[in-house]
Amino acid sequence: MDFVSIRIITGDVARLVGFYERATGVGAVWATEDFAEFRTARATLAVASTRTVALFAPGSAGAADNRSVITEFLVDDVDRVYEDLTGAGAVDVDVVAGPATMPWGNRSLLVRDPDGNLVNFFAPVTAEAEARLAR
Repeated sequence: MDFVSIRIITGDVARLVGFYERATGVGAVWATEDFAEFRTARATLAVASTRTVALFAPGSAGAADNRSVITEFLVDDVDRVYEDLTGAGAVDVDVVAGPATMPWGNRSLLVRDPDGNLVNFFAPVTAEAEARLAR
């Protein structure tokens, strides 16, 4: 088995896609106006409209209702991501925890996306943290 994707259900696909494009620097690949993906070498983040829920299991998922999952992105420079999200011309971003180095060796930035989902941007800054990410 290989973990390949996570999907976020939203009431505003364009708004959420815009946030993730700005935050990651990765352009979305749109399948329809209700579904877009951010494809990386390790996994895919899908963003789908609430209208898609009825296609696979009506009532099984709702928008802006997550309080338990943190979506994480490995980045080259956490501080640059912070500046990109909060600097000149930035939209209102809910920064939960600014850039900080964690005891386990990652530098991290924790924000909420426009739907309130937690997003962690991190980079290993110690040899031990880098070794954990080696594949």
